[in-house]
Amino acid sequence: MQQIFKTAIAASFSLMLALEAQAQAQNEDTFRQLELFGDVFERVRAAYVDQVGDDVLIEAAINGMLNDLDPHSAYLNKKTYEDMQVQIRGDFGGLGIEVTMERGLVKVVSPIDDTPAHQAGLKPGDYISHLDGEGIMGMNLAQAVEKMRGPVNTDIVLTIRREGQEPFDVTLTRAVIKIQSVRSRVEKNIGYIRITSFNEQTQPGLKRAIAKITEELGDEVVGYIIDLRNNPGGLLSQAVKVSDSFLERGEIVSTRGRQEGEASRFNAESGDMVSGLPLVVLINGGSASASEIVAGALQDHRRAIVLGTRSFGKGSVQTIMPIPGAGAMRLTTARYYTPSGRTIQQTGIEPDIEVEQVRLEPLESRQRTREADLRNALTNDERTSEEAGTPGQAVVVDDYQLTRAIDLLRGISFYGVRVE
Repeated sequence: MQQIFKTAIAASFSLMLALEAQAQAQNEDTFRQLELFGDVFERVRAAYVDQVGDDVLIEAAINGMLNDLDPHSAYLNKKTYEDMQVQIRGDFGGLGIEVTMERGLVKVVSPIDDTPAHQAGLKPGDYISHLDGEGIMGMNLAQAVEKMRGPVNTDIVLTIRREGQEPFDVTLTRAVIKIQSVRSRVEKNIGYIRITSFNEQTQPGLKRAIAKITEELGDEVVGYIIDLRNNPGGLLSQAVKVSDSFLERGEIVSTRGRQEGEASRFNAESGDMVSGLPLVVLINGGSASASEIVAGALQDHRRAIVLGTRSFGKGSVQTIMPIPGAGAMRLTTARYYTPSGRTIQQTGIEPDIEVEQVRLEPLESRQRTREADLRNALTNDERTSEEAGTPGQAVVVDDYQLTRAIDLLRGISFYGVRVE
């Protein structure tokens, strides 16, 4: 027994020595890599054709390290970090365009409603290749965003690459971008709520919108449309609160990091703000991140019918890590999963009912004779001029997906179906 004990001690000691040697080897390798970095830094500093400040070189090195990890990790210098904080609060200056970096170009995720980018007709999936004639290739995302921002009422020319078209220039005038992240209106007996982003004002804005619709329609409201199209996302906390507004119980989203102990789950609390009325959620290729959390949660719980086209597919969580005196670092730290365990990274949310956005125009047709046009035709005393309409005319539908959502809710209401 004593021999076994001695053998066990010897084995443990050998394992400790092996682990210590392995850790020492790893540390030595890390030191060699840092020495390599220091050597390159000194050579660039001494021999580059133009004199470059140390701070510029260090920031470029940090950006290179983070940008090579994934499209969403980045270094935020002091000004960029301040701009990001303003954006989270709900107002900022610029063009009103949410972007990411892809293949060395700036890719449009979504233009924000009622902003210069939206009014100029920029679309999700557009690529920006030049800013005022200067190529973006070689810039990082923070640098490109910095160039797009500037004093109000100044112009900037964006060169756009759009699938199926030759590159073209668009001139935008910078403006103060005030993000009203929630807008609402009534479509007859249906409440329509558009959420354009997820900032600190989103949940309070949603609450006000529902209250306003309830006040206007009362018991006549038959359902709600939650429009998340071209919503690039935002705060995870707000996505959880918006989802919770329509759920009584259950998981909303979970996140899983590198370490097993870093997993988090967010669950709904009791209380549905619309008392179980049917919901239709609209999504498209511009619906990303927090938008996909909401759509995925409501879809998995069968609380809403998701209609539109496949979403963007951003299933990662970024953590902002302030660096004292030097801005902050935005680092991807986890992936998020819908209540059923789905990851939507790259795959996106598939709608329950796929509806492409199209524009319907009335067909040209000859004037047709109707009963009312016949001589001595019997009259209908209850028939009004508004109900009669004009033969041969049709309504032009500008938002086909929204029209389909409205028809779907009315059908659910007609047959007394309950979405849950």
